[in-house]
Amino acid sequence: MKQVRQNIIYVGLNDAVTHEQKFDTDTYISMLRNVCKSYRAAFSVQLINGGYFHEDGSYTDENTLAITLLDIPEETVTEIAKDVCAFFHQESVMVTSSDAEVCFIHDDLGL
Repeated sequence: MKQVRQNIIYVGLNDAVTHEQKFDTDTYISMLRNVCKSYRAAFSVQLINGGYFHEDGSYTDENTLAITLLDIPEETVTEIAKDVCAFFHQESVMVTSSDAEVCFIHDDLGL
């Protein structure tokens, strides 16, 4: 087992102004791949469906990407979060951090 820092960036896909998703989800994932590649950060991504209430009380359904980063420096996580916030035209993104224990299980495939 190895102790690592796990960060998850949650970024909504609805535009901050129009409150509508401008592009198909695959386009956002492609943008995300480019961002993570530019920082040399390994990642995984999950699509989440949810909703939230605006300050004026109106409700919006929204697709959200949860980007998991393991063992990445906090400064890099912050830079990635800022980039996806800007590129996805969001008011903000949410970042969670926690310690995680990881291990890699190998199957002897003769490789």
